[in-house]
Amino acid sequence: MGLFSRSSGSDDDGGDESTGFWQERGFVAGAVLLGAVVVCALLWVFTRDTTPDAQPSPTPVPTVTEPTGAPTDEPSGPPATPDPTSTPRPTPPVLGTGGCKTAKPPQGIPRIAPVGVTWQFESDMLFPLQQQAGPAAMDRNGVRSCFAHSPTGAVFATFVLLAQIKNPALTADVLATRIAPGPGRDAAIALNRLTPTPRNEVRGGQFAGFKVVDYEPDRAIISIAVRFDERTVGALPVTMVWTGKDWKGKLQTDGSFNGSTEPDLLGSMESYVGFQGA
Repeated sequence: MGLFSRSSGSDDDGGDESTGFWQERGFVAGAVLLGAVVVCALLWVFTRDTTPDAQPSPTPVPTVTEPTGAPTDEPSGPPATPDPTSTPRPTPPVLGTGGCKTAKPPQGIPRIAPVGVTWQFESDMLFPLQQQAGPAAMDRNGVRSCFAHSPTGAVFATFVLLAQIKNPALTADVLATRIAPGPGRDAAIALNRLTPTPRNEVRGGQFAGFKVVDYEPDRAIISIAVRFDERTVGALPVTMVWTGKDWKGKLQTDGSFNGSTEPDLLGSMESYVGFQGA
């Protein structure tokens, strides 16, 4: 059983393409509770070598300069000119401010990509941070928390939860602190102890966008889109609850996020807000 699987080990739909890649060990591999999701191939090729073959460079001829006899502080060349096309990047949020400490955060449903966002890696997955929405706290193990009590705060809490629960080094801590108490969390913790995912087998996609399916002050349903390759984007709703003055994930009684809900393979991102790291 995986965090995103709808059954615990049934074989009746063997080659069902709509759930296969979620049931392999990848997207949430760290949450092995979950027997989790391996993706057959890493998505994006971030870099490739496009450098032409190196050519031998001519040997420089040394230039002899007559000494002037006195040092000078004058620059030897023209002053540097700022590049007008460069765009300053947002600085990472300052821990201890913003997030759940934000007084009266905006309650509008986000319809466009949030601004003032930085992206950081958790294992091999990029996740977003914002000063106002959070996270504003991080414990000694690296688990992040403290999100704004708002729809946007719930969105950021969902992204961070999924990225960190995927990291086998953090899975146990995330289950203990970032999942709401209940039978689902108990089942997930028990299964994680029995079947931890090897760290060298954790692979997955990258976040591509989100949709706020439903929002109430004490509960939010956020659908997160994940791109696995140029043609494969999967999405699944995740329930978040406001408890202990923060947003936390809520698991079904079987220890999964989705229970009987099947992940969707998206034909387009039309109803989603595009949101991804560079």
